[in-house]
Amino acid sequence: MSSVHLIDHPLVQHKLTIIRDQATGPKDFRDLVEEMSMLMAYEVTRDMPLEDLEVETPIGRTTGKVIAGRQLGIVPILRAGLGMVGGVLKLIPAAKVGHIGVYRDPDTLKPVEYYCKLPVDVEERQVIVLDPMLATGGSAAAAIKYLKERNVTSIKFMCIVAAPEGIEFLQREHPDVNIYTAAIDQRLNDHGYIVPGLGDAGDRLFGTK
Repeated sequence: MSSVHLIDHPLVQHKLTIIRDQATGPKDFRDLVEEMSMLMAYEVTRDMPLEDLEVETPIGRTTGKVIAGRQLGIVPILRAGLGMVGGVLKLIPAAKVGHIGVYRDPDTLKPVEYYCKLPVDVEERQVIVLDPMLATGGSAAAAIKYLKERNVTSIKFMCIVAAPEGIEFLQREHPDVNIYTAAIDQRLNDHGYIVPGLGDAGDRLFGTK
C-alpha cells in the first residue's frame, strides 16, 4: 500500500471524530470538512517542486523559495466533493477548479458520468481529485479515467474516509495515482456504505436525505 498516505495529524483526527458523530449538524459538518481539507492539502502538496527567487526585504536582499513547475487544479466529484473545495482554495487560492459529476447506480453500484467541466489547460496542471468517501472506488476510478482521457498525467486522490475495498480497486485501476486519506475504515456493508464511516457525506453536507 505504498501509494496510500494516511494523514494522522492530531487536528485532522480530532475533526474526523466530530464529523463521524451523527449528532453533528450540517453547518458544523460543512465547516469541519472544509477545515480538514485545508489541513490535508498541506500533506498532499508536500512534494511540489520549488525554485529560487531573489527578493528585497526591508533590511536587504535574500534568496527564498517559490513553487515551480506545473500549476495546481482541483476537481471535486459532485456533489460531496464540493464540500472540500473551499479548504483547498484557502490554502492555494490560485488553483483552478473543474467538476466531474458521477453517481453510483443503486442497483449495480457502477459509476455513471453525467457532467464534466474542466479548465482548458487541465492537461498542464497537477490535479487533485476530491471526494470525502472512497467506498467501492468506482466513482473515483471513473473520474480519474475521464481526466486521463483528457491527457491529464499528474493526478492525486484525496478523501477523508476510505474502505479497504475502494483502495484496492483504485490501486488496481490506477496504480500511478497516490491516495491521501484521514482514515482507512473496516469494510463496506451490503449497501456499499463504509463501516463505521460517517454516513452519506453529501446528505450530511447539504442537509438532504
